[in-house]
Parts: sequence; structure tokens; C-alpha cells
Amino acid sequence: MSQRWHTSQLFNKSNKIQLTALSNYWNLQALGDPLRGLRQRILRLFSLALIFLTVCTACAAPPAVARDRSFPEISLNFLGEYQLPKINFEGVPVGGLSGITYDPKGISGVTSKAYRFYALSDDKSENGEARFYSLRLDLTSSDPANISLEKVSVEGVTSLKKADGETFLWGSINPEGIALSPRNSVFVASEGRNPFIGEFDLATGKMRGNLPIPKRYIPDTNDEQQQQGVQKSLGFESLSIDPETFSPGGLDPFRLFTATAAPLIQDLDPDKANKVRLLHYIIVDKTPQLVSENLYTLDQVPMTVLNGLTELLTVGGGHFLSLERSFGLSGYSAKIYQVAVGAATDTSRIESFKGKMGMVEPVRKKLLLDLSERGIPLYNLEGMTLGPLLPDGSQSVVLVSDDNFDEAQKTQFLLFSLKGKF
Repeated sequence: MSQRWHTSQLFNKSNKIQLTALSNYWNLQALGDPLRGLRQRILRLFSLALIFLTVCTACAAPPAVARDRSFPEISLNFLGEYQLPKINFEGVPVGGLSGITYDPKGISGVTSKAYRFYALSDDKSENGEARFYSLRLDLTSSDPANISLEKVSVEGVTSLKKADGETFLWGSINPEGIALSPRNSVFVASEGRNPFIGEFDLATGKMRGNLPIPKRYIPDTNDEQQQQGVQKSLGFESLSIDPETFSPGGLDPFRLFTATAAPLIQDLDPDKANKVRLLHYIIVDKTPQLVSENLYTLDQVPMTVLNGLTELLTVGGGHFLSLERSFGLSGYSAKIYQVAVGAATDTSRIESFKGKMGMVEPVRKKLLLDLSERGIPLYNLEGMTLGPLLPDGSQSVVLVSDDNFDEAQKTQFLLFSLKGKF
């Protein structure tokens, strides 16, 4: 209901009350009154004036319907695909790319059509050491009307190491999300039974520290009796740092966001396995703080065996893009949503999402793109990042798929153009 309509209704109601009261008053006064005729004429004139005002108010042009200002008007346009061949790099298979992040410092000594990214392998130190790759992405043209991916090349690899300089033992890490920070480091999210978010030196891969993880995310057991914590291989999979909080050398605080891929054990509701938690951190020197948590609701996808939130991407102005990926009888599918957290309830004091959640406002989301409608085969899309500005001035977005080290699956890169302002 618009304010204008509401006001006119109150005005009409008020007029009717006044008109009835005046009529009763004049009629009572007119009994035995020698000036009764004059009073009735005055009453009729006054009544006509009120009726005229009421009709004019009611006939006023209806107000324009207010736009939903939670989401800016943006579009995501598909530009092209590149599939990385099955290759080895330094004796280790390149695969399992589950996260990707862009390095705006670029690649020196090459044309402006080549850009550097870092892609995280979700290898649990099984096929090789836990690691991330340095990638070079080349565009086909600088012509704004003809932009696509020409080639993706692997240029380097960095092993992830613990604070003592030792590499991670098999199964002790399950790396899934990666985000480049403004202080020459990358943050890496591990979704395993020992979930953590660590900061690693960009050059050496050595761990600098961990973010504080609330106890409710830590599994209380590793068997079917588990009552608390992340589900197996469904912990922290997404990771993003707000580009608006970058500063030279990372001297200023910056914001980091992550989310669970699926509900915590204590949040599981029968037939409602869609309540996941989004975490907001402030990184300040060596004392990072968890600021808040929010409820994010996954879309329910029928006939699927796998459905989860695989990536979050901060795009500025308190807005995100989210990537939800599912797998069912028809193969992989994925959707990208706009997400706004401004009006969401802080759920950090809520131990369980089971039962009624009527008082909790989740983050708002709006479907931006159903990737199944692009007319290309989709694979296990898990990583998403902002890339460089394109020749037409729009913002690029790059997605990557995890091939699960399976010969039948592909490492797929997708390039998009993001247009609009946040």
C-alpha cells in the first residue's frame, strides 16, 4: 500500500465522519428554528464542497509502484568458454580447481590481453601437495564486440605449508575456497572435518595464521553420532574479500566473507535442508574478528543428489553474487544470484536453525542467471571471481569447474561480462 493511497483513504473516512456530524448538528438545531431553510442551504453547499474534495482525492492519478531497491539493475552476459586439457605440471596432475581469484597487478612484459589468476586445487595432499596454481588467461581480442577466452595456461604452482613450514599430511586439509588479500597473501578455506580458514603467504605458501571459527562449526565426532558442526565435505567452500576495503599493503581493515556449502548438522530440518550460514569477518592486523552471521537459504532442486552453495563473490555496495551448484539425473546445473545482506538478522547467537524461524530475516537473493540456459554443457562449477575490466568498460567475471581428477569430467572456464552499477 502506498503512502499516498493510504492518506487519501484516511481523508475520505474523515470527511464522511465530519459530514455526518455536521448533518446531525444542523438537523437538531433546525428543529423549531425559524432560519431552518437558510441553515439547510448552507449545509448543502458545505456538503457539496466536501464531496468535491473527496472525489478529487480519490480520482488522483495512482502513484507509481515503488521499485525494489534491494537489488541494482545488472546483467551477466556470457562471452565464452575454455576447457583446460588434462595436463601435468611439475610432475603433478592439474585438476580439482575449486576456487579462483584475480591478481590485479597483472603479468609484466605481456600484452594487456593477458591476465593473472590463482586457482586452488582441492587435492587433499593425495595426488600431490596441497597447492594453488598461477594461471594466465588470454582474451581473444581487444574489440569490445568480440571478446572471449582464447587460452588458459598454467605458469606456476605454490604448495600450501603449515606454520612450521611442513606440508599438510593426506586428509588433514580439504582446500576449497581462495581469495587474494591486499597484503600479499591468499586466504584459503578448508571444508573438511577440521574446518579452518587460513592465511598463506602468496610467494612461499607458508601459513601466517587462522581465523577464529566458532565451536558450533566444529564436528563433535567423526561418525554417525555427530550432533554438531559441518557435514562431511560440506563445510567452508566459498571465500571472498570485499574489494572496496582493499588498501595499499593491507594496512587498513578489510572484510572477508565465507559460508558453509550445506547446513550444519544442528541446523538440519527434515525436508528443509536449505539453511546455511554466511560469516562476516573483519581482518585487522593479527586480530581478525567474526563480526556477524546470517541465514542464507538455498534453493531446493528436485531430483538431485548434490546441492550446495559453492561460491560467494563481493561486488561492492554491500552486495554479492552467489553460485549454487547441483547434480542430478540430468547432470550438473548452476545458478547465479544477486545477494543483499543489509536487512538480514544477525544469527550468531542462534545455536540451531531447526523449527520456526519467523523472527529471522535471511539474506535476500534474486536469480540473476540460470547457467543451464546458456546452451553449453556444464560441469562441476565451484569457483567464481571478478576479473579485469573488459575493453567495453564492463566488469569481467570468471568461473571454473572442479574436474574431481576424473578423466570423464572437464576443467571448464567460463567468461562473463557484468554490467550495471552497485
